Amino acid sequence: MLNLIPHPAATKAEHPPLIIAHGLFGSGRNWGVIARRLADHRDVFAVDMRNHGESPRQPNHRYPDLAADLAGVIRHIGAPADLLGHSMGGKAAMQLALTEPSLIRRLVVADIAPVAYGHDQTRHIDAMRALNLSDLSTRGEADRRLSALIDDPALRAFFLQSLDLKAEGGPRWRLNLDVLEAEMPHIVGWPGTMGRFDHPTLFLTGAESHYVKPEYRDTIRALFPAARFARIPGAGHWLHAEKPREFEETVRVFLDAPARD
Repeated sequence: MLNLIPHPAATKAEHPPLIIAHGLFGSGRNWGVIARRLADHRDVFAVDMRNHGESPRQPNHRYPDLAADLAGVIRHIGAPADLLGHSMGGKAAMQLALTEPSLIRRLVVADIAPVAYGHDQTRHIDAMRALNLSDLSTRGEADRRLSALIDDPALRAFFLQSLDLKAEGGPRWRLNLDVLEAEMPHIVGWPGTMGRFDHPTLFLTGAESHYVKPEYRDTIRALFPAARFARIPGAGHWLHAEKPREFEETVRVFLDAPARD
């Protein structure tokens, strides 16, 4: 099963548990602050997706497999659960919602759509592989070395959260880079899954992101008839990191809203 990072409810759990599925190159630890803050009246579990963090390394990385991993988590903690997925995690969450809808009460899809994208993230894998890990002991030094390969300091900081400086045998990435590279067409793609998820679904996007274009809405509504759309001003694709309090509050309002008749 996937590695779980539990955040027990601060007070009596009044709502179903929430599972958070991170995006490509991320981990459950990236969501620690948001998960703890959302765990005021519900149990929250941030997961490491396969080939990330402390979860098992697998030879494939396709959305039916990622969805099956999440289904195992939900069955373990008790269904139905609420599910929040960002980017790659959002696609895995949509795949599960369309194939096993009874496992999910409410779904939050953060800045991704059920479509194939044309971009490729392999250049980031090349940069991580090229980082000289020898005699590396501090994150500051790792950042300095990585700056020769990646200009964006926020992106470097994000990647470096997946660098284990204290690993036995020396620093290592908590990412299965070989499999992620080989499966990249499937990660940026979409398997064309058909189905229908009638439960409440929130497509939450960054106002400055271009991942969920207006022309995708017909496709979204065909698969998720109860879809609602919201945007966070001033945020891009990494909306939960750029505007965490706004992101958190929007998710909370959606998950806690009374059920509609």
